[in-house]
Amino acid sequence: MPLDHRLSAEHEELRRTVEEFAHDVIAPKIGDLYERHEFPYEIVREMGRMGLFGLPFPEEYGGMGGDYLALGIALEELARVDSSVAITLEAGVSLGAMPIFRFGTEEQKREWLPRLCSGELLGAFGLTEPDCGSDAGGTKTTARREGDEWVINGSKCFITNSGTDITGLVTVTAVTGRKPDGKPEISAIIVPSGTPGFTVAAPYSKVGWNASDTRELSFSDVRVPLANLLGEEGRGYAQFLRILDEGRIAISALATGLAQGCVDESVAYAKERHTFGRPIGSNQAIQFKIADMEMRAHMARIGWRDAASRLVQGEPFKKEAALAKLYSSTVAVDNAREATQIHGGYGFMNEYPVARMWRDSKILEIGEGTSEVQRMLIARELGLTG
Repeated sequence: MPLDHRLSAEHEELRRTVEEFAHDVIAPKIGDLYERHEFPYEIVREMGRMGLFGLPFPEEYGGMGGDYLALGIALEELARVDSSVAITLEAGVSLGAMPIFRFGTEEQKREWLPRLCSGELLGAFGLTEPDCGSDAGGTKTTARREGDEWVINGSKCFITNSGTDITGLVTVTAVTGRKPDGKPEISAIIVPSGTPGFTVAAPYSKVGWNASDTRELSFSDVRVPLANLLGEEGRGYAQFLRILDEGRIAISALATGLAQGCVDESVAYAKERHTFGRPIGSNQAIQFKIADMEMRAHMARIGWRDAASRLVQGEPFKKEAALAKLYSSTVAVDNAREATQIHGGYGFMNEYPVARMWRDSKILEIGEGTSEVQRMLIARELGLTG
């Protein structure tokens, strides 16, 4: 039976709604915010009112009762216009709220999810450290028991949504013990914003995603209740692997949106830009470039929707998520490069969206698992070990 990734009426309605919001609300404002490196609070509040932060969560926790496919649809449509806004939603849902939904106690869910689903608060996921990125098993941040509290020491870097005025918590991975073979036991612990000893650095100066929030975090004898343990003690490593598998689908949807946005902008520019008395879109060289860009975006869309469908249906999806993330991030970089080339000198000017897309594309081959890590995962799923 052939795969059918056409959208249901409900999903198509969501897609149109977010598409309209992206073009009518985000597009006119985001360029100035991006250049000033300002977080788009007003846009995020509106996204919260629309229910976007609660898309894949049950209504009992304040969510919209949707699924991961719905989240991906929203991310793709947002990223067609801007990736800073899209990554704010992606990180807020898949890295901020999803760990609590997947592994939290009922009390933790009731405490945090309603405000995370409404967009009143943002959550962050503190995984990456200065000396361990892809090697997350090399975590050096520690958490020791002292009475009825965890005492956390260490640092994290490149953490999205961790320092905004509405950030409510960061879930931190930390070494809480040692296994019999000497390897670290890693656990996940919820650290509310404002906890004494929890310091949030100034925003990074980044190449792209300039209207999103990314910070370095430090923990100096940070004390939180033992009840802030998320999931089972010592299972934090396995938990975040599951979260990253799901997150790769979301990043793939975002990358697909950026790739499609490059097509959108290039088609419009090719029709309006005239040289030698005719639109540049009448030149076969430009036509072929854009045709290839559309092909890549289309195939990337099939990839992430296939992985999302498998996740929603409870089927294995690890390999498909890695395939989708690897391909779509490559496509995003390729399309951004070609869109900039089609725009010529104007593509190098920040007033044109493709310049922003070019700057935003590269991180997609790095964040939530580098392209090299995706190839390792795919090879492992194929039974190749070494």
